[in-house]
This record gives sequence, structure tokens and C-alpha cells, in this order.
Amino acid sequence: MKKILIIFCVLLTIPAMAQNQRPAFKAGEWLKFRIHYGFLNASYATLQLSNDTIDSLPVYHVVGRGKTTGFASIFFKVDDTYESYFGKRDGKPYRFIRKINEGGYTKDIEIDFNYNEDKAILKDNKHGTQMDIPVHDDIQDLLSASYHLRNKYSLDDLEVGKSIDMDMLFDDDGVYKFKLKFLGKEVIRTKFGKVECLKFRPVVQSGRVFKEKESLTLWVSNDYNKIPIRIKADLAVGSLKADLDAYNGLRNQFKIIM
Repeated sequence: MKKILIIFCVLLTIPAMAQNQRPAFKAGEWLKFRIHYGFLNASYATLQLSNDTIDSLPVYHVVGRGKTTGFASIFFKVDDTYESYFGKRDGKPYRFIRKINEGGYTKDIEIDFNYNEDKAILKDNKHGTQMDIPVHDDIQDLLSASYHLRNKYSLDDLEVGKSIDMDMLFDDDGVYKFKLKFLGKEVIRTKFGKVECLKFRPVVQSGRVFKEKESLTLWVSNDYNKIPIRIKADLAVGSLKADLDAYNGLRNQFKIIM
């Protein structure tokens, strides 16, 4: 069960492409996902978007929470919280918070992005340390990336088999090079009905967590919202599946094929 919630949050950063630059989200958007690990209903994860300010700058504040439930929590307890504050106008992250407890493995970090000095200040509250990390204006954190790219890219920019690259910072490991391949369109069955989706595959590092470099697949709704609908991952041990379970406060109508 270790790393399940981290994997899920990374997958949510996969770009959801906007059509005709129509806004894809608004404050009040709430998404809930049910995560399965093998045959177990392992956990639930939620994303809640609201309005806020940082140093008088209008920002969106997104909070992502994940927690194991039921039978799965007997084997491995997970209680993770991720937060991001990103600009309403520029989509850039200004603060990122990661507090996790995964079977006793804990982290408590905060990252403040200082674009005037081209650096991010990472504070490790668990160990009482601090470090500076060089960044550029196009950097994103683990959560802000999804919202930023939902508005930035046009569907016309996508080409089957081609990849999109993006730099992300969300830990003391430094800048993470994210690569994503577009696979085309696919209609899938969900609890809400049939949904036409855009299908993506990120290239990840195989080894301890993932079985192969292309072990992950994500489907996002092919409408103006571009929300994650389904995630599948072949792990080094077992498999993971996450499905959209509930939603509220979408900016645009959720397109369902009747």
C-alpha cells in the first residue's frame, strides 16, 4: 500500500487540455475518487478548490486529501494532505504544502516560490531544515500543474504518439521532469454513464514502485472540464485503479453519453 496516494496525486497532474481556451474550473469544484489496490477498496481521495490570497495576491487554494479505509487500513494506514496556492491570473504556484503519514513514514514540508529571485524555499518542518532550489517561471507543483494546464493548452496541440514535457517541484529531490504521451480518444463506462475521454500515458521510472516505464494510464473527460475519470497503474507489486466517484461545483456541464 505504500506510495499509493503519492502515485495518485502525481497522476492528477497530468494535463487536461482546454478547448478554445474556455475556463475549465472555478472555486467550489470538488472531486472524489475511489482507489482500489488489487481487490481491496483501498482508499478515497478528494480535491477541493477555493478562493484565497497570498500577500494580497488573488490565488486559488486546492486541498488534496487521501486516506485508507476499511479492510485496507488494517494492513497499511495512509493519511495524506497536499495543498497548493496558485495564481488566478498566471497559474504559477506560490506555496505548496505536503503532510503525509504512510504506515509511519511521515513528511511535513512547505515550499514557497520566489520568482523575483528565481528560487523556491523548501522548509522541512519534521527535521527543522531549509534549502533553496533554483526554479524558473514555468515550474509547477504537484497539484497546481493540473489546473494550470487545463486552461493553458488547446486540444488542437495534441497529436497521437507525441509527448508533452513539464518541470515540477514538490519534494526535496529537486525538479521532477514529467513526460506525457497522448494516446487518443476512448469511450469508457463509469458509474455516471459512458464518458468520452482523452487517454494519456506518462513515462515513469520503472523499479521499486512501477512495473514498467509505461505502466500508467489516465483518462480525462473530453469536455470543457477535463477532469480525471479513471487511472490505472501496474505496480511492481500488484495493481492500482482509481475512478471518479463523486463531483460537485464543476464550471461546465459534465458531458455524459446517454
